[in-house]
Amino acid sequence: MSLGVAATRTTNPLLLALLLAASGYVVATHRSPAPWARSYTAFVRLALAVVVIRVLFAVALGSPIPGTHTLLTLPEVPLPHWAQGIRLGGRVTAEAVLFAAYDGLKLATLLVCVGAANALASPSRLLKSLPGALYETGVAVVVALTFAPHLIADVRRLRAARRLRGRPDRGVRGLLQVGLPVLEGALERSVALAAAMEARGYGRTADVPAPVRRTTTALTLGGLLGVCAGTYGLLTAEGGTYGLPVLLAGVLAALAGLRLGGRRSPRTRYRPDPWGAHAWLVTGSGAAVAALLTLASVRDPEALHPGVVPLVAPTLPLWPAVAVLLALLPAFVVPREPS
Repeated sequence: MSLGVAATRTTNPLLLALLLAASGYVVATHRSPAPWARSYTAFVRLALAVVVIRVLFAVALGSPIPGTHTLLTLPEVPLPHWAQGIRLGGRVTAEAVLFAAYDGLKLATLLVCVGAANALASPSRLLKSLPGALYETGVAVVVALTFAPHLIADVRRLRAARRLRGRPDRGVRGLLQVGLPVLEGALERSVALAAAMEARGYGRTADVPAPVRRTTTALTLGGLLGVCAGTYGLLTAEGGTYGLPVLLAGVLAALAGLRLGGRRSPRTRYRPDPWGAHAWLVTGSGAAVAALLTLASVRDPEALHPGVVPLVAPTLPLWPAVAVLLALLPAFVVPREPS
């Protein structure tokens, strides 16, 4: 996720390619055979589609980037006066296409980094790490993750049974005939699970004074708003001055709110997941890449945002490239899981 933040600070295709290579190498060396690890390929395909769509939009709708190197001229569709500023067809320049490719590659790199996080992080470990204030949310997600495979198995079983009986299993009619038994089975399992959870004490909360509850709500909501505002500031060039302080203040307020909210549901952890040296190295390497690229975007914006007018080849800045290589650290310091 920190590499995704770093990708938003540059449009240099060479640095973005390094980020893609680093995250891809870590995924290739440490991806487990678990089902969630297969999502990385889907994110890569989505990233390629984003680049293609961004370039196609620039070709079809034009671009505000001026250019002198004409690639082709498309038939221009006349538009009414109220659609001023929008152009369909016309001259397509190399500068506009290259600018669109840079912009699309930045978003594609962000998507691939998010896909790497999804492929490497275990959902069960993430749910075990939730604070006490989000205990109910974690339980709901666990139930949803548990019920999803049962729903898929019920659909397959019912469709196979209908095919054996010579009845249609596709279309609106087949969907209704399959959907109603699946819904009935899901409701029965839900009632049984609710009874079992109630018998085991799920949902019981401790008595917390009203001032503490109000303080918890104010800190949590204010912290989340601060995180959103700070993140927006970091992702935009105009909010670079206030983005980081607001983000840090929001994170501290949200953590304080979650800490207070955890008093409502006191609980113990069975086999707690320790946060050891390897976890600190992985987190620190990603945070260092994000911080160094953010600093480089402020000190040397031309290197991290190469121009397209005039049309020149991008150059690879030395120390930002070395900073990106820190993202390879998890591939060497974290032991691989046995296959």
